[in-house]
Amino acid sequence: MKKQNETMKPKKRLFKRRAKRLNRSMAGNTLLFVLMAICGVAMVLPLVMVINNCLKPLDELYQFPPKIFVRNPTLENFTDLFTLMNNSWVPFSRYILNTIIITGGGMVGHVLIASMAAYPLAKHNFPGKKILFQMVVLSMMFSWTVTQTPQYMIISWLHINNTYWALILPACSFGMGLYLMKQFMEQLPDSLMESARLDGASEFHIFWKIVMPNVKPAWLTLAIFQFQQMWGNTGSTFLRDEQLKPLQYSLQQIAAGGAARAGAAAAVTFIIAAVPITFFLICQKNVLETMTSSGMKD
Repeated sequence: MKKQNETMKPKKRLFKRRAKRLNRSMAGNTLLFVLMAICGVAMVLPLVMVINNCLKPLDELYQFPPKIFVRNPTLENFTDLFTLMNNSWVPFSRYILNTIIITGGGMVGHVLIASMAAYPLAKHNFPGKKILFQMVVLSMMFSWTVTQTPQYMIISWLHINNTYWALILPACSFGMGLYLMKQFMEQLPDSLMESARLDGASEFHIFWKIVMPNVKPAWLTLAIFQFQQMWGNTGSTFLRDEQLKPLQYSLQQIAAGGAARAGAAAAVTFIIAAVPITFFLICQKNVLETMTSSGMKD
């Protein structure tokens, strides 16, 4: 017992020394808090200006130097925006429907295809597995502008140009989602899948009932990124008919109307920024809950 106590004493001393090193002083905590506060203000300030600009009348929008906060708030910018949208020959509801179809189809399709492709790469061994994964990683090195011309040629060869599929199918083939899901699925213990196979579960049942619920943080995060990307897609490259174009395209056309539409343009900027932020806030709670409750170790 004495020998054990003697060997434990140096370990306790070492642990206390490390604990002292990890504990920051009050000055260090204050400096860290000040730096984080400055970064937080710098990140929130553009959003505050967007919210205030959409409530400013025209005289405050053109005021120089510009003011951050609105003095005489008004909703005329939104009424002007909806008046312009209702006067267009394509109904406003049509743009909303197009946006729901394109954004929802691209987001759901990308999450499903990336997850189904990542499962065999993460939990199965087959010839060419490493080469396929290296190709996925290599595809992430290229900017979307590099593949824009080949992508347009493929869409034209498939004869799906000027359709919803011209925007939905390319959204399902981004390598970032496959890489994220594959890396996250590798953290699941293999014994979980093996026990399910012994019980007679099929591979699809294992994927849908076991793997997907346990990687919920990954596909929710992927859904957030994909929603943001699809929401900002104007479809001007592939869509020619006005009845097929999304809401983002029509809002940008209104914002490009010049000085007379500055108020409507401020309302457009608020709508474009508010929808992805709202979607992120809704999914963020689920992501944090699943990250704290789905930790598994083999």
